[in-house]
Amino acid sequence: MKIQNSAIDASPPALSPPEASPAAGLVFGLLGVLAFSFTLPLTRVAVAQLDPLFVGAGRAVGAGILAIVVLAGLRQRLPRGSQWGRLAVVGAGVIAGFPILTSFALQSVPAAHGAVVIGLLPAATAVVAVVRARERPTPRFWLASGLGVVAVVGFVALTAGGLSSLQPADLLLVAAVVLAAIGYGEGALLARELGSWQTICWALIVALPVMVPLMLAGLASGRPAADASAWLAFAYLAGVSMFLGFFAWYRGLAIGPIARVSQIQLLQPVLTIAWAALLLGEDLDPLVLIGALAVILCAAGAVRARIR
Repeated sequence: MKIQNSAIDASPPALSPPEASPAAGLVFGLLGVLAFSFTLPLTRVAVAQLDPLFVGAGRAVGAGILAIVVLAGLRQRLPRGSQWGRLAVVGAGVIAGFPILTSFALQSVPAAHGAVVIGLLPAATAVVAVVRARERPTPRFWLASGLGVVAVVGFVALTAGGLSSLQPADLLLVAAVVLAAIGYGEGALLARELGSWQTICWALIVALPVMVPLMLAGLASGRPAADASAWLAFAYLAGVSMFLGFFAWYRGLAIGPIARVSQIQLLQPVLTIAWAALLLGEDLDPLVLIGALAVILCAAGAVRARIR
């Protein structure tokens, strides 16, 4: 693989957000959320026939292979110094932690139930932005963000029975949210230095030494036997959820502010439940339109709030 060393690359990495309007950040964020909204339903399709460890780790291995091809083909410079450690943080959060934990959780809970806990992710990402990126959202932002979390939880509770009972899988989903929020925050900062798609590509490569053995462990029971639907779902998880979706998502977060753009993800549970109903036949109540409107209004309030 021919990848240029940073020592011979005269152009320094950008240390500030990309030159783009705030609206562009929201558009890229929305594209990322649209890509991610299929993740839970398609994970449930995949783990119905494939080992969850194979699904969670294998999608990262598949995306990692794509990353090697892209970085080599476009001759990107190597990360430098502490950037390698920060890429490992991204990998631990969004490449290893979130996919593997949600794969195991969705063996026992519906995709709509999982959307309840994943609805906490925008608020968690905003907290990371405050701690790591030193952004200072106004009280109006926190109010809108908090109402958005309440709206998401209430929406799912009314439309899909997502709060009927807590299960052990919920602990896995909560852990997945925490790890993903850390990965989103650190990845957004790295995207300002390395570039958005370069960040996820390098993080995937850094994670490969861990993910390949985990994928092989998921194959311990033998060659996986699954029909075309499971393999198509797996292909989406590797090529879009783990790869192309992050091109847009990290670009949006890098334009930022991180706390504001992250609130676009309030829409993800709404979309996830719609896809779960269409693809998996999970129950969908007519109240979906009211709930969706409430969530959208809260997201709009959060993204319009001032970030200092």
